[in-house]
Amino acid sequence: MDQLLKKISLKSCKSSIPVLRPGYQVRVHQKITEGNKERVQVFQGMVIATGSGEGVGQTFTVRKISEGIGVEKVFPIHAPSIVKIEVQRAHKVRRAKLHFLRDLSGKALRLKEVSFKLVEKEFDTKNPELEAVVVETEEEPAQEVKEETTKEEEKKEN
Repeated sequence: MDQLLKKISLKSCKSSIPVLRPGYQVRVHQKITEGNKERVQVFQGMVIATGSGEGVGQTFTVRKISEGIGVEKVFPIHAPSIVKIEVQRAHKVRRAKLHFLRDLSGKALRLKEVSFKLVEKEFDTKNPELEAVVVETEEEPAQEVKEETTKEEEKKEN
């Protein structure tokens, strides 16, 4: 019975979404209905938790500070109200849940930024185990090595 539910839920999943990890700075575009009008509202913040739920029920939590007050929203990834999710930056973190950020403010809230390559997660109804890989790289360590070797060579020459 469980396999049947997974197959049915995969049909209602979005075809492709960005891979979301804790520490990513994201912009979530969400449809808001006010009376007869619909508009798109953008919620920009840091992903502090992911992975609660599977398939259609999968969610992620985004936190931002608005006028000095911390605001957190839990978004279902495959909800029809979510128009688009943009990943803007990636920060180096060593935790799966970043709830410790709730107690920090100002300079203490800063995290080390890393460059990243964005990969989208594909949902295939035939192969539900398909996962995407995000390649995170440190910012250009090769240049530092070249500078050090040139200094060492100069010392040997003198």
